[in-house]
Amino acid sequence: MCIIIPCFMHLVKKKRHLQGSCTIFPLSSNSFYADFGPLNLAMVYRYCCKLNKKLKSFSLIRKKIIHYTGFDQKKQANAAFLIGSYAIIYLRESPEDVYRLILSGSVSYLPFRDASFGTCSFHLTLLDCFHAINKALQYGFLDFSTFDVNEYEHYERAENGDFNWIIPNKFIAFSGPHSRSKIENGYPHHAPEAYFPYFKQHKVTTIIRLNKKLYDAKRFTDAGFEHFDLFFADGSTPSDTIVKTFLNICENAEGVIAVHCKAGLGRTGTLIACYIMKHYRMTAAETIAWIRINRPGSVIGPQQHFLMDKQAELWTEGDIFRAKLKGNHKIAVTRILSGVDDISINNTRNRRTIQKDIELYSDDDETNCLTQGDKLRALKSRRQARPPAASPLGQSVTKTRTVLR
Repeated sequence: MCIIIPCFMHLVKKKRHLQGSCTIFPLSSNSFYADFGPLNLAMVYRYCCKLNKKLKSFSLIRKKIIHYTGFDQKKQANAAFLIGSYAIIYLRESPEDVYRLILSGSVSYLPFRDASFGTCSFHLTLLDCFHAINKALQYGFLDFSTFDVNEYEHYERAENGDFNWIIPNKFIAFSGPHSRSKIENGYPHHAPEAYFPYFKQHKVTTIIRLNKKLYDAKRFTDAGFEHFDLFFADGSTPSDTIVKTFLNICENAEGVIAVHCKAGLGRTGTLIACYIMKHYRMTAAETIAWIRINRPGSVIGPQQHFLMDKQAELWTEGDIFRAKLKGNHKIAVTRILSGVDDISINNTRNRRTIQKDIELYSDDDETNCLTQGDKLRALKSRRQARPPAASPLGQSVTKTRTVLR
């Protein structure tokens, strides 16, 4: 048996009157624990390409194309996400209209949840994801005319570096490098040097590390990269000082910023989300959705509620920032947040505050135990398992360049 997604026929009729055909598209949400969806950007791209190909097919000109899935509620939600995303990207439907049409068949959809243990305390809805796709189009984060699906799927793999672009030409989120390339707890670690060719080719200038020191930062700085340390504990939320310093670094960086913690998911996603909320006025839920579409598993547990709590403050900071750029100083004093104007990474007082925050978090907290980041990396590596190759990250750059030519 199957469930027909009722909105599909209505939406596609705007492009062409259809009358009969069926296709199979495999849905696979690579979950860590009980989390599922939204499906990643490569799956959205492949789905859209498949659907566009069928809509343009002369042999299918008089046939209906039926989008359907089974009774599994998680697959229903992901199927709805795919067709809704297509309608927003290619039919230019609004998120609200798409969501209303999808609900018109009296089908309810499970909300998406984070990659953590236990009971879910934060629900990400289909509407949140549709708004994320729409705003990504609006701000130029999403452009399928230039998107390289092979590169995306290649570099997201653990053995090839485990990294994803969150904002093109601005942010890369990646799993933390190690002092040397090796496999530990089932996860392939890469030395800093393994990332140099790709990072230099794509104009990465700044590295921000959020976890304990597993490599010497000098290896990046000697290669011409700026490197900053902003430690906070695995699975936790950043202090206001760390958030402000992170934003200051990113606002002053001249090139692409590559951010990592241990797995490049929780802490990394949280701070990149702060930048997106401040500079693009996206809601916390929209921002989490966009980051997870690019890098599944990002932003975990209390970090979700932290971003919700920070939303209004970051929006106000963004308004002030943009007003200053426009030379508009007529902003009510009551709206100016303490410390926003004077934060500087080179300020002596601020450096002392950062150091004090860092001292509250000891490297030993992550040294002698298996942390959340360790577990997430091991799970990701196992689900992506392929026969191992020698120096895969180093080889992958050349291999992918060859394919792209």
